Parts: sequence; structure tokens; C-alpha cells
Amino acid sequence: MEIRKYNDIIGVVTTEEIAEGRLVLMVPTDASESYDFGSREDLPGVKTPDDSTEAGIAKYLVAFAVDNSSTPIYNPYPSFDFALREGWDQAANVPFNAQVFLSHPGNMRGQTIPSGSLALAFAGGVFTLYSGQYVASASLVVGARVGAMDTTSDTAAEAGLVEYVASGGIGNVVQYDATAQELTFRLDY
Repeated sequence: MEIRKYNDIIGVVTTEEIAEGRLVLMVPTDASESYDFGSREDLPGVKTPDDSTEAGIAKYLVAFAVDNSSTPIYNPYPSFDFALREGWDQAANVPFNAQVFLSHPGNMRGQTIPSGSLALAFAGGVFTLYSGQYVASASLVVGARVGAMDTTSDTAAEAGLVEYVASGGIGNVVQYDATAQELTFRLDY
């Protein structure tokens, strides 16, 4: 996903695994997103739409939060319950199972933001999505309306994808390059 211009941005917590570049809606967070003594509980949560009603209000595009962490980046970050290897009262907890990134995941295409992670939600602006981040269609012409897919009408894997809609929607196509497989659209504010 490429951010070309944005009007509003808000820090959020993902309440489920969400691929970057999906349309999401705001939801409250709960204790399961608690981190460092509740530091994430005061942030709004985001999720992909479950039905057509939620798809109509999914007006935020989600992206990885800006991170100044030095590489390598571990996901999930290893944590210890105060017992390394064959500790006193815990089972062996090292080595850990984590995905290792040598570059920030937000700099790579097609990455998924884990549940409970900090993220950014963009409202309004112009964005470019790459192949796999939208549903290709011959109807994606300049000025055509786009909306979000949902889990009831589509599948859970497709929820939040940008697609052509005949009416309504949450934005319009600015440019569609079928050869490069890139969709640039303006998200309503």
C-alpha cells in the first residue's frame, strides 16, 4: 500500500489479524488487548467488516504503525515468565517461535498486522493498493465507486478488501492500471 495523501490519521489497536491496506471500522477494545498495565486499552480498536452494514461504515484504511525499532524485528516479540530454559517453576520457554523481519514489515507488501498490535487508521486521502489488496474488475474506471467486502457476503479472507460497488461505497477510483495491477482511489472523509 502506498499513502499518497491523507486527511486524518489515528492510532489504533487491531482486534484481529488484518492485512495491511484493508478497510476497517472502529470498535471498542477490551482487556485482551491489554499491554503494559493497560496502555492499549484506551485506544480504539479496528476490525474488518462482518456484514454489509459494517462494510458501509468501514471508512478507515489500516497500515502498520511507524516503528523506530532496530532490526531484526521479532513477531511476536519473545517474552519470558521469569524462567529461562529449565527454570524453577516454569516449563522451558526458549527457543521461541517467532517470525523474524530484517526490514520493518510496513516496508514490505502483503504483510499482516497481528491481533493486538498498534496500527494506524487513515480516514480520507488518496491511496494506491497493489495486486491482492483489492478485487480487480473491468468496472474500476476513473470515478467509479469502491466499497469494502465483508465476511457474510464474501469470505473471512476477503473481508476489508476494496471492490467496485455500483452505488454507495466509501470512495472513488482516481486511477486504475491493469498492467501494473495498481488501484489508486480517494477515500471519502
